[in-house]
Amino acid sequence: MPSLQEELFPSTPGKFKIDRGNTMNRQFHRCFASTSTMFLWALFLIALTASYLSFQSFVDSGSRYFSASWGGIQWEKQVRNSAKIHRSGGMSVLVTGAAGFVGTHVSLALKKRGDGVVGLDNFNNYYDPSLKKARKSMLNDHGVFIVEGDINDAKLLDKLFDVVAFTHVMHLAAQAGVRYAMENPQSYVHSNIAGLVTLLEACKMANPQPSIVWASSSSVYGLNDKVPFSELDRTDSPASLYAATKKAGEEITHTYNHIYGLSITGLRFFTVYGPWGRPDMAYFSFTRNILQGKPITVYRGKNRVDLARDFTYIDDIVKGCLGSLDTSAKSTGSGGKKKGPAPYRIFNLGNTSPVTVPTLVDILERHLKVKAKRNIVDMPGNGDVPFTHANISLARRELGYKPTTDLQTGLRKFVRWYLSYYGYNNRVSKTEFLYHFTRTK
Repeated sequence: MPSLQEELFPSTPGKFKIDRGNTMNRQFHRCFASTSTMFLWALFLIALTASYLSFQSFVDSGSRYFSASWGGIQWEKQVRNSAKIHRSGGMSVLVTGAAGFVGTHVSLALKKRGDGVVGLDNFNNYYDPSLKKARKSMLNDHGVFIVEGDINDAKLLDKLFDVVAFTHVMHLAAQAGVRYAMENPQSYVHSNIAGLVTLLEACKMANPQPSIVWASSSSVYGLNDKVPFSELDRTDSPASLYAATKKAGEEITHTYNHIYGLSITGLRFFTVYGPWGRPDMAYFSFTRNILQGKPITVYRGKNRVDLARDFTYIDDIVKGCLGSLDTSAKSTGSGGKKKGPAPYRIFNLGNTSPVTVPTLVDILERHLKVKAKRNIVDMPGNGDVPFTHANISLARRELGYKPTTDLQTGLRKFVRWYLSYYGYNNRVSKTEFLYHFTRTK
């Protein structure tokens, strides 16, 4: 039995001769060729896998696109129709936070006078989203289309400005509330700072750049004890994170005005109240608890002094918002390039008649015909301030702003809305009330 070596390398003379070196080379080349083939197959499999993953990513992206709440031909048509101007000299306005309290009223007022309005809202759950959905339904009935999305979504904002050349932006989207900042501080940074910057970035790149009116807050006056609060007062002592984010917003907007030529107006709202208001506000929660027979907590300040607020009715705030839009000059930049100086303005919008919180409760008791169960406690260190009082002389002079609704009248309107909306008044159906409300505003 020949050995394996003899089979590979036979030594019998005269039969054939093999060059062992060449044979080894052929074996090496054969092995190398085999290795090369395996390497090519490996490359092929890698390429195939990469192609599959790319295709899957494309499919997933397409699926996300088609299932998204914005985008597509029909969506663009709705946006354009809602943005159409129906009066001479009218404007096309993007209203952020359009399903919010102030946003709903401003959007309605703009639409009713013939301006184009497109809303944007993320419908978060800071308070009952069903109230926001009801506001959205009312706006939809009046031809205002609301895009469901977040102001931090840069692609969405770019798309909106691509579809419509907005002349103005009414920026009302924000994380509201002083006390909630102690529970969820990140939400204030996300909405009031990061969201504001994302919106300003979209506005600076738009062509043409829109004029911007946005909601600051009376909270920026913080621990200021000089009354009434004036726009010229220092605002460097905020008492809450909410106030600090609004103060930061004023600094940020000033920067974008200076660098990019954006025309910007900031509005410092003073304790806005009225129909369709926010459930976290004192007048709203007091009404709910009084009707349910639950006690209400009434805070008082140092030395047992009653807290006071410059309560401002929603219709007066709307007048100030529209006056700001109507008097705002054009932005001067284009495509992120400043071509000249643009105006930067700040106004107080208040009622300039502070009322104590116990007096507010007295008025609610009369309108509700129910006695409140009051728990009087000292104000905790949660960011609230003891009083607010607006000096509105600048807004009166520049905007023609003149509040006309006192607290007695405004709370009567709010209570009527509340009783109807939440079904306490069976004589007026919710549908009938919505019709009457929107017809008489």
